[in-house]
Amino acid sequence: MTIFSPGLFKHPSRSYSIVGVGLLGTFTYRHKYKINRVSFSSSTPSSYYCRATLSTTMEEVKPAFDSDKAAVLVNELRKTFNSGKTKSYEWRISQLESISKMIDEKEKEIVEALQKDLSKPELEAFLSEILMARSSCKLALKELKQWMMPQKVETSLATYPSSAEIVAEPLGVVLVISTWNFPFSLSLDPVIGAIAAGNAVVLKPSEIAPATSSLLSRLVGEYMDKSAIIVVEGAVAETSALLEQKWDKIFFTGGARVGRIVMAAAAKNLTPVTLELGGKCPAVVDSNVNLQVTARRIVAGKWVCNNGQACIGVDYIITTKELAPKLIATLVNVVEEIFGKDLMESKERSRIINSFHFKRLVNLLEEDKVSSKIVFGGQRDESQLQIAPTILLDVPEDSMIMQEEIFGPLLPIITVERLEDSFAMINRKPKPLAAYLFSDDEQIKRKFVQNIYAGGMAINDTILQVTVPTLPFGGVGESGMGSYHGKFSFDAFSHKKAVLYRSFAGDSPTRYPPYTPGKKKQIKALLSGKLLNIMLALLGFYKD
Repeated sequence: MTIFSPGLFKHPSRSYSIVGVGLLGTFTYRHKYKINRVSFSSSTPSSYYCRATLSTTMEEVKPAFDSDKAAVLVNELRKTFNSGKTKSYEWRISQLESISKMIDEKEKEIVEALQKDLSKPELEAFLSEILMARSSCKLALKELKQWMMPQKVETSLATYPSSAEIVAEPLGVVLVISTWNFPFSLSLDPVIGAIAAGNAVVLKPSEIAPATSSLLSRLVGEYMDKSAIIVVEGAVAETSALLEQKWDKIFFTGGARVGRIVMAAAAKNLTPVTLELGGKCPAVVDSNVNLQVTARRIVAGKWVCNNGQACIGVDYIITTKELAPKLIATLVNVVEEIFGKDLMESKERSRIINSFHFKRLVNLLEEDKVSSKIVFGGQRDESQLQIAPTILLDVPEDSMIMQEEIFGPLLPIITVERLEDSFAMINRKPKPLAAYLFSDDEQIKRKFVQNIYAGGMAINDTILQVTVPTLPFGGVGESGMGSYHGKFSFDAFSHKKAVLYRSFAGDSPTRYPPYTPGKKKQIKALLSGKLLNIMLALLGFYKD
C-alpha cells in the first residue's frame, strides 16, 4: 500500500504535486510548484502519518499534463474509437502481434529496466514479467477469433419462432493504471485484454518504477498504433488529471487506499472499474505434509517472488504448535540453500522498491511487541534497500505486522492448537486476494475451499494459480473486484450485448389487447405448459 510516492521528490528542480495521508485523512497539494527543499518524517508509521516541509521559496509552474490536456487526449481517442478502427479483427490482431514482436525484440532492455527499478534477478524478471506478458499475448492471438464470435443461446416459447445471441462489444476508451511491483507484466497484461476486446487504451504506468515506465512509453510509441494506444507517464498530478475524465472502464492495480480514490472518481461518471488490490494472504500448513516440498513452495511464494513484494505472495503462515519448530527449521534450510548462508550478499532476490517502503518494513519489525519474536533473519542494509528473509513466531494478532499487508520479506508464523482454528482467524480479517493450504487430508481441503473467503486459492502450492489462463484472477471485498487473465481479460473490457432475432411470422394475436376471457385461458395454458404439450404432441415429439 503506497501512502505517497517518494519518486516524486527525486528531482527538486522539477515541478510536482504532493500527496500524503495525515491523521485526519488524505491531504493533497493540488497546485504544482518548483520545490527547493523537501523533507519527510516517518517516525509514526502505524498511523500512516507523514509530514512535508517546504522551503518558503516556491515558484508556481504550469503543469505539463493537466486536466485540459487529458480531456483533449481522451477526445482524440474517442474519435479513433468512434471511427470503428479498433473494432475490427484485423486491427486487434495487428496490435497484439506488435506487442509480441516488441517483447521478443526488446527483452534485454526490459530486463535492464527491471534491474534498475527493483534489482530483479534476470531469471525472475524473465519468468514473472516477460514470460507472463508473452503468454497472455500469444493466447489472445490464438483465441481471439473464437472470443469475438457471438455466443448462441436458447430462446423461450414466448418468443417462438426466434433465435438469440450474446455479442461481445468493446466498451470504448479505457484507462489502465498500473503498479510498481511487477511494472512490465502488470501494465501489459490488462492492456492486452483491452486491445483484444477492441478498445482504445491509455496506460498510466507507475512512477515508482521509473525505468520501466519510461521504457513502456518509448516502446508503445514505437510499436503500437499511436492513434488508439497511449502511455501517459507521471505521478499524482497526471493520474488525478486522468481520473477527472470520463472513461468507459478504469482498470486499477495497486493498494486499497488508492483503489478507493479511483472508485470514487469513477463513480462520478458511473464508470465501471476493475480493482486488483491485495491483502494478507495466508498459508495454512497441516502436520501431514511433505515438509521439504512445502517449505520450497512457500519460499518460492514469498522471497523468490519479488522478495515478498507481491499481492499474491504468502503474507503469514498458520500451523500447529507441534509442527511449528520443524517447519521453521525446514524453511531456514531451504532459504539458505537458495540464497546462501550470507543472506545479505545474495543476488537472487529483488531489493525493496525505495527507502520509504524500507523504513515502513523496519518499523513493522521494530514494534515493541514484535522485535523479540524474530527467530531467523532480520538483518538489513538501508544503503542497498535490502532486508534479509525474516521469520517471526507468534507475533500478537493486534500488532501492525498482522493488521496490514506486509508487502516485503517478513514472514510471521502463527500457531494454533487445532488446524481448524485457523479458519476463524483468517475470516476475521478482510478477504485476501489469495489463500493457500498445504495438507493431504481431503476433508481439510474441502473445508478450506468451502469456508475460507478469498479471491483465489492454491492447494499444496503458492502463486501458481495466476499462471493458469482458464482461471480468473481477481479479488473479493477489500482485495478487489472484477477479474482478468485469459478470456477473463477479454470479458473485463467487453460489454455482453443481448440480441434477439425474430421474423415477421408467428405473430400471435394473444399478445395484444383487448385481453378477452378466451385469450386469458390461452395465456394460462401457455404458462402452465399444457399448450406446449399439445403442440409437441401434434408434431409427434410428445405423448401424454
